[in-house]
Amino acid sequence: MRAIFVVRHGGRVVAYENSCPHTGSPLDWRPGGFFDVAKEHILCATHGALFRIEDGYCLSGPCAGQSLKPVAIRIEAGCISLSPSAE
Repeated sequence: MRAIFVVRHGGRVVAYENSCPHTGSPLDWRPGGFFDVAKEHILCATHGALFRIEDGYCLSGPCAGQSLKPVAIRIEAGCISLSPSAE
């Protein structure tokens, strides 16, 4: 079973695996706490790496240049679910 998280940002909804590309540790610093103070980036609680919300690209930290693993989702009637290809 893999842990994922979903973010609504700028009118879009994206989902990623809750795993830092550097070591595989969970990103959240508390349950559901995935963002830096300004809520502009996803923050890895273990390494302080910063990721762009829109595409998961790592801007700084030990995994700079790598990306979070996206999870395919679909939205139907306002409900978010995994796409069949992601299950």
